[in-house]
Amino acid sequence: MELKAYLSRRREMVDAALDRLLPAQEAGGRVLEAMRYSLFAGGKRLRPILCLAGAEAVGGDPERVMFCACAMEMVHTYSLIHDDLPAMDDDEFRRGVPTSHMVYGEGLAVLAGDGLLTQAMVLLSDPAQTDGLDPCRVLEASQVVMKAAGYVGMVGGQAVDLASENLKPDLAIVQYMHAMKTGALITASVQSGAILAGGDPEQVRQLVRYGRRVGLAFQIADDLLDLEGDFNALGKKVGADLARGKMTYPAVVGVAQARKMGQELVDQAAAIAEGLGPAAAPLAELARYIMARTH
Repeated sequence: MELKAYLSRRREMVDAALDRLLPAQEAGGRVLEAMRYSLFAGGKRLRPILCLAGAEAVGGDPERVMFCACAMEMVHTYSLIHDDLPAMDDDEFRRGVPTSHMVYGEGLAVLAGDGLLTQAMVLLSDPAQTDGLDPCRVLEASQVVMKAAGYVGMVGGQAVDLASENLKPDLAIVQYMHAMKTGALITASVQSGAILAGGDPEQVRQLVRYGRRVGLAFQIADDLLDLEGDFNALGKKVGADLARGKMTYPAVVGVAQARKMGQELVDQAAAIAEGLGPAAAPLAELARYIMARTH
């Protein structure tokens, strides 16, 4: 398959759905404007694309899980808004444009993030979106997404990240932190899509194994890009992790070993996807893309 064309088509589908599900003309005032500002500021749409590909991998229709894919992107965008705040990473640019708090102020940025997280929950429980799907599977997928976003997932990982600044690098802490902070939501993306699309327990189990490896590899790639990337490609400041004393994979094992670990993880993930058959071919290619990306 041609991955570039696949990603482009899927991004267009996701963007159109996000615009439909969070329309500008709704009576949301300034906070809705701020929500849409960050939601449509660009981005790879990796998490929603993984959700669609997870459905595809088990023989489902990606369009039927689009509401969940959009919920994933809303959760992810909320996390970026909050991550950029002065109380967190204090970043002024994201995806090449000023961050939410630089445009709207800290208070409204917090509310925009809260609004996106809440709207994700609205989507996951909206009868208009879930009509015709197995209610038990809808509930299961919703639980997967929200747990991955919470204290046992992304929020918990971010808390470990804050607590670990300027401490002696430790591989066990880094792996634990990033499995929660980054890996949990990426795993939930592909897992929820497969659950909603009717995947059997073994298919879902294999996709969880896939997601955990891709999630860690994604964070390793991010850590490396923070050291070796450039602003024009990344759309944000480089060297921020080092400046803040962040605990990263390169800080623990060095650049070469971190890259080797990431490559091993994506190779394993691709093999898992290939074992699921031709319908999972996009997942295999997406895994390989993770370590090859430049932003």
